[in-house]
Amino acid sequence: MRRLWTSVVGVVAVFAILVGVNLLAEYRLAQSKLDLTQQRLYTLAPGTRKILGDLKDPITLRFYYSRTLGSRIPMYGAYADRISEMLREYASASGGKIRLEFYDPEPFSPTEDRAVAYGLQGVPIDQSGEQVYFGLAASNLLDNERTIAFFQPERERFLEFDLTRLVYELSSPKRPLIGVMSSLPLDGDPRMMMMTQNRAAGQPWVASMQLRQAFGIRQVPLDAQVIDPEIQVLLVAHAQNLSDNTLYAIDQFVMRGGRLMAMVDPHSEAQGAVADPQTGQPPRDTGSNLAKLFDAWGIGFDNTQIVGDLKGAWRVRGSPTDRAQVVDYVAWYNIRDGLNTNDPATVELSQVTVASAGSLSKKDGANIEFTPLLSSSELSGPVPLEKVKMMPDPGRILGEFRPDGQRRVIAARVRGELQSAFATPPAPLPDAREKVTLPEYRAKTDGPANMVVVADSDILADRYWVRVQEFFGQQEATPFSDNGAFVANLVGTLAGGDALIGLRSRGTSLRPFELVEDMNRSAEARFRATEQELSKHLDETQKKLAELRTGRGSQSQNAVISEQQRETIDALRRDIADTRGKLRNVQLELRRDIRSLETQLRLFNIVLVPAVLAVLAILLGLARRQRRARARA
Repeated sequence: MRRLWTSVVGVVAVFAILVGVNLLAEYRLAQSKLDLTQQRLYTLAPGTRKILGDLKDPITLRFYYSRTLGSRIPMYGAYADRISEMLREYASASGGKIRLEFYDPEPFSPTEDRAVAYGLQGVPIDQSGEQVYFGLAASNLLDNERTIAFFQPERERFLEFDLTRLVYELSSPKRPLIGVMSSLPLDGDPRMMMMTQNRAAGQPWVASMQLRQAFGIRQVPLDAQVIDPEIQVLLVAHAQNLSDNTLYAIDQFVMRGGRLMAMVDPHSEAQGAVADPQTGQPPRDTGSNLAKLFDAWGIGFDNTQIVGDLKGAWRVRGSPTDRAQVVDYVAWYNIRDGLNTNDPATVELSQVTVASAGSLSKKDGANIEFTPLLSSSELSGPVPLEKVKMMPDPGRILGEFRPDGQRRVIAARVRGELQSAFATPPAPLPDAREKVTLPEYRAKTDGPANMVVVADSDILADRYWVRVQEFFGQQEATPFSDNGAFVANLVGTLAGGDALIGLRSRGTSLRPFELVEDMNRSAEARFRATEQELSKHLDETQKKLAELRTGRGSQSQNAVISEQQRETIDALRRDIADTRGKLRNVQLELRRDIRSLETQLRLFNIVLVPAVLAVLAILLGLARRQRRARARA
């Protein structure tokens, strides 16, 4: 009986201890968190914490969420829980400057009326016409308002970006002024809308709209002779055929301490995809360069060839004569491993997509710091420019592509004391629209200049990083690459706002199976090279057969194929059959490698992990038995 009571008292004591530990954790450890994800998906970015910590005036965030939506579609309920938790984290990090309000707008209620007044998007959930809401309305003391009309689950990885941008816009009274000089229709092209009768065509590019959300934007004409000193950062994005006067204006802007982001391109895919309204043909001039400035500043840019890369290459449809339906197009690819993880503008990005990009380098003897931001992989190599400009054949390009193991720089930061590219100011243009007074000439920078150079302008084009779809009459942009964040981050750092970095893209929970992807690319590259040989043999054989059957080179039109000629034809046919067998073997080896890897992973997940746990349990049991044996002895 005494042992029984001892056991009961022990159980009660253990229960009391557990309750006490839970209560202690509830009151003392409720705010403690541990983020073990590789990309720290659940940790606020440093830029976000800085913006929240620097808030001077209160900001009210009103979260409108119809619980009916979550009960009908559980995915939205889980997403709403995450948004609520993140909003509370914002309020905690702001030191009380963020005020939260949560609403469940029921149909025909005053709460629903306020949601509609804020411009939140109501969505019908069934045939009855009942609308649900899932958005956020924010305001500051000046009654300035910002909203997120409807939280899209597809944008979950950009949740922190959307929330922090909203807070930043309400807390910053004055935005940095950015000058934009470009030959591209960044703000839309009404002619395209009229030509295609498509409302989406000719719309402003999403990258341009994102810049306008975070900064003040001023257009700078391509024939400008002076850059307004109020401009803090000048974005020169694929500005073509600039005169010496305009190049001088850019040069002197940098000499006076202005920040420059120059985007040049050996071939603009976005420009080449649009036909000239007058000729109906794609433009021939699709390249841009700032050679005169780059040469003086010690920057090398090769505009005679592009950088191809097998790693991250896009899968595109092959040509009609291509045997494979889709192939790797090495001119368009996603950069993941080539992102500089030590730079604040790229440290939190997942991938950036480039198309027909060029390469940059630091010239010998240049007195500059040249820090790569985007680099190709070791599976990259040069591709002649002419192969991608007019009617490119992705299969042929892949078959002839030869990686050389070198990484090439596609974007870089440049810092250092620079010399002017001009010994004297150029003569004023005789046909200038208006006379301008040029500032005093400067031969060099007063201190280290800061600029970013990018050898691709298609980073800005919607096609390569964002999907734009209509959602109940509103345009919704869902990024699949971080191109917009890449450009906005760099402009933000050049403007001096390092805290803005946290506003951009966060890491993604999607982890690609890179080993399998590399195996696929490597095997397919071998497949395509062999296929090129097969196509060549096939063309030669068909030509030879045509000559033999028509008796070309013979006096008679009814020439008979000799035995020697038939043996030659049979030999060529056997060669073709052997080459086709090599193709099948390459594909077979690819499938074998992948199946072997999948089998190993299954064994690791299904067998190895439980086996390790079982061995540990057995070892612990043996150790416990030995301790008991020693205690009895």
